[in-house]
Amino acid sequence: MASIVVCLPNTSVTSINHLSQFPENPKSLILQKCKTPKDLRQVHAHLLKTRRLQDPTIAEAVLESAALLLPNSIDYALSIFNHMDKPESSAYNVMIRGLAFKQSPHNAVLLFKKMHENSVQHDKFTFSSVLKACSRMRALREGEQVHALILKSGFKSNEFVENTLIHMYANCGQVGVARQVFDGMSERATVAWNSMLSGYTKNGLWDEVVKLFRKMLELHIEFDDVTMISVLMACGRLADLELGELIGEYIVSKGLRRNSTLTTSLIDMYAKCGQVDTARKLFDEMDKRDVVAWSAMISGYAQADQCKEALDLFHEMQKAKVDANEVTMVSVLYSCAVLGAYETGKWVHSYIKRKKMRLTVSLGTQLIDFYAKCGYIDRSVEVFRAMAFANVFTWTALIQGLANNGEGEMALDFFALMRENNVKPNDVTFIAVLSACSHACLVDQGRHLFNSMRRGFDIEPRIEHYGCMVDILGRAGLLQEAYQFIANMPIPPNAVVWRTLLASCKAHKNVEMAEKSFDHITLLEPAHSGDYILLSNTYALVGRVEDALRVRSLIKDKEIKKTPGCSLIELDGVVHEFFSEDGDHTHSKEIHDALDEMMKRIKSLGYLPNMEDARLEAEEEESKETSVLHHSEKLAIAYGLIRTPLQTTIRISKNLRICRDCHNATKIISRVYKRTIIVRDRNRFHHFEDGLCSCNDYW
Repeated sequence: MASIVVCLPNTSVTSINHLSQFPENPKSLILQKCKTPKDLRQVHAHLLKTRRLQDPTIAEAVLESAALLLPNSIDYALSIFNHMDKPESSAYNVMIRGLAFKQSPHNAVLLFKKMHENSVQHDKFTFSSVLKACSRMRALREGEQVHALILKSGFKSNEFVENTLIHMYANCGQVGVARQVFDGMSERATVAWNSMLSGYTKNGLWDEVVKLFRKMLELHIEFDDVTMISVLMACGRLADLELGELIGEYIVSKGLRRNSTLTTSLIDMYAKCGQVDTARKLFDEMDKRDVVAWSAMISGYAQADQCKEALDLFHEMQKAKVDANEVTMVSVLYSCAVLGAYETGKWVHSYIKRKKMRLTVSLGTQLIDFYAKCGYIDRSVEVFRAMAFANVFTWTALIQGLANNGEGEMALDFFALMRENNVKPNDVTFIAVLSACSHACLVDQGRHLFNSMRRGFDIEPRIEHYGCMVDILGRAGLLQEAYQFIANMPIPPNAVVWRTLLASCKAHKNVEMAEKSFDHITLLEPAHSGDYILLSNTYALVGRVEDALRVRSLIKDKEIKKTPGCSLIELDGVVHEFFSEDGDHTHSKEIHDALDEMMKRIKSLGYLPNMEDARLEAEEEESKETSVLHHSEKLAIAYGLIRTPLQTTIRISKNLRICRDCHNATKIISRVYKRTIIVRDRNRFHHFEDGLCSCNDYW
């Protein structure tokens, strides 16, 4: 280990001279009165001058101050340590601990090695500190070597050391070995149980957390707030509301609600168990709310798909002047992605840059997903290229984003690049690449990728992968091959697979196959309104009007509810929601006037409403046309036209698949108004510009 030269101050030690008498034992002076590196240098200079630094107790106090107490002084501590003649174990312990905690765990392990080579006696503090360094680096091999030395040195039964061993093994992913250490302990205090619970928590073994906690209860082991935080986290992940509520009742009965960390854990548990209102009540009752509490509640809303509420709470957090952290940003970006709230998400990205937040894998991946779901796939690629490290989830998010935005071939290029970078794809990655093949009509590539899953990657295809292949074949018009593919599936096809084929039958006007697909759906589950509409439209497309009307009448007879079409548009950070034939908006008259003008202009260029896309209840011809002209996405586009400057891109999010009429109308609107219009529907993105759509009418 390289020595660092001691730099003594040139100035006189004025603050020391003001002391009436330098104390005989200056340890308390060093540890309590030295508030800055400058104070310590002055005391250090005096100790060198009076040769009192040769006293190990005093030298260790100086080391402790520099290595552990003062900021940015670890190099100064090293310089002192390297000039000590024969440092004792306590001096080594201070330095190993300081290095382990001051972002230098590698140097802590090297110093431990030097200590061992110099035959300096280890103790429980030495082993605990070096194991923490191994844990931070996830250095399993070095941790195992330290463990062997512990056994050899006779510290096997020291609870302090064993707790750190449990922590080290669990942090290195060896939770089974950690449990062996735990089970082998002669005595286990609450700290040991907490170490093991923490190990299971770090490895996401939520069932084991609950099992171990129940074991604690059986053995009447006393538990504390650290225990409850781990268990509440597990209850949230397992949706174990019953156990979570029991802990909540215990917290109330013991008067522990003032413990903000515990209350935040309760909020997180309730939110993850779907009890968002209960979580919000707890949140509102908190005396002080730190960033963790705000993040837990925002995350709770996001996970409950109450994304508008998540963004509203984030705006409240900004007003409260609480700085967001990475967890907050991930939840907010997720909510922006779901709602298509581009302006808010873009502001969040600028906030991340302004605060110089590190672009971690989690944050970067969510940014990629956000931009992709807002139709800005080029920016997703920019974020991806700016990331220092990308894991399989990052690559998958980018590939899926490219697929959904109609960049199928580019998605496959990135998949090839992923393989070149030795990142192994997972089953979700294959859903993304197969989806890319589907949207871009890359049939041969899709077949090859599907067949390579088992052979090349040892991944067993799931029902979703089979559904992707049916979609690839069906969209390409290979309906008979798609039907045979389903018949040969090694797992029973579900209604979604048959529904995928039914959609392709409608696109290719194949009535016979549509009827077969519909029959299979009804055998598996009650058909929903979309299935009837697909079959009805297939009949209508081949001129079988009576059959089309008969199928549509079944929806009324069976009282099947149709999911209402809903479109969202974000303007000035506010998300506006429109439903078909909506008249409830505060600017409703203005919007409908703009819609009438928009329809008049596109009709002059040949647009004719497609009555097949009218709502079922509309019977008169005029009523049907009104129904088609007042679809939610048309209302949202009209509002965008009157509320945004000329040439501004209009972004719409739709909860259902865009209908053929709206697709044709939006193409003409983009040309008439010289606007780029991006519509995200349930299946993919449509980028409309100058009368054309990025999907090439293949969706």
